[in-house]
Amino acid sequence: MKKIFAFAVAFVALCACSSEPEYLNYRGLSMGMPFKAFYDSLQARGFVVDSARSDSAFTNIVMKNPNELYHLVIAQQNDTLRMLQETYELSTNDSTRQLWQQIRDEKEKELGTWPNCPHLGDDHKVAKFETDGGFVTITLKNTYTPTLNVLYQAK
Repeated sequence: MKKIFAFAVAFVALCACSSEPEYLNYRGLSMGMPFKAFYDSLQARGFVVDSARSDSAFTNIVMKNPNELYHLVIAQQNDTLRMLQETYELSTNDSTRQLWQQIRDEKEKELGTWPNCPHLGDDHKVAKFETDGGFVTITLKNTYTPTLNVLYQAK
């Protein structure tokens, strides 16, 4: 009986250790993909490189899709996606507040967790989500020019 119990414990430990690491998903794309495959997938979705705003080594790439309200900044290190940021280009404070709440609610449902909200004023809001795969931070700053960013960071 002791041998069966020891075998069962060892089997459970082996299964727990051999499980695949979890990665954040960005709009259906795993952030655990090789960088080139992730980059190619974004291009297939209509994003093009803004060469004037990207660095020459393609460590940080800025991409824009004319059909979207945001542009992307993606950062890689050793063919691994480290960070992705959406920056929304909206013109009014009310539209950014409304979109911040909409994105926050969507991420809450998608990630299945409550955010940590260190700032919740009318003109400055931050919601930070933590998952096994990484962090998602939604930041609203309504100053002279309203800005709304969604930052995805891999662990």
